[in-house]
Amino acid sequence: MACCSKHICIGCGYANSKREVEENLEPKCPYCREKVPTTKKQIKTHLMRRIKVNDPVALRQMGSLCFHDGDYSGAFEYWIKAAGLGEVGAHFELSCLYRDGQGVEKDRKKQMYHLEEAAIGGDPVARNNLGCVLGRSFWDADSMGRAVKHFIIAANLGDDESIQQLKKCYKYGDVSKDDFAAALRAHQAAVDATKSPQREAAKDNA
Repeated sequence: MACCSKHICIGCGYANSKREVEENLEPKCPYCREKVPTTKKQIKTHLMRRIKVNDPVALRQMGSLCFHDGDYSGAFEYWIKAAGLGEVGAHFELSCLYRDGQGVEKDRKKQMYHLEEAAIGGDPVARNNLGCVLGRSFWDADSMGRAVKHFIIAANLGDDESIQQLKKCYKYGDVSKDDFAAALRAHQAAVDATKSPQREAAKDNA
């Protein structure tokens, strides 16, 4: 939420919005009860309020707004500060900037550093990307073994792309049948754990 930097899952957000409509209530943040911002200007005003107190989530969100506006240098400035405050998502975004050379010079070492920080922080997409980088850049058995470990960790967190990567690894003999089967079970369990009637309804009405 731009007003207070709190996260809300799509199911809870849908349930809250549905309640507000049914009771003819003005849309408000379920956490801080502020009016929900409806324009980019309002969103930026709320974010700047949080940025003044060094809110890492607000810094990351403002960086994302800059990025989507094509201001890559501005995005970098917000994301590097957010990353310095431990914001996992900002580390992931910085890895993409260094990979693509947007707002910064391409730098493989810095790309990998921020990708690893995001992965350690629990970002499954970062884990998958680490596996892809290792698998595509180095063809020795040790690197492939490390790549497979990253794919398995990401799959255990419910990342769909990692399952596709593990299928390829299994096809070429880089992961055992037992490890692949265990990853499939863990992935399905992680996906099932995120399901709820509210989340399914939110997806159906998206």
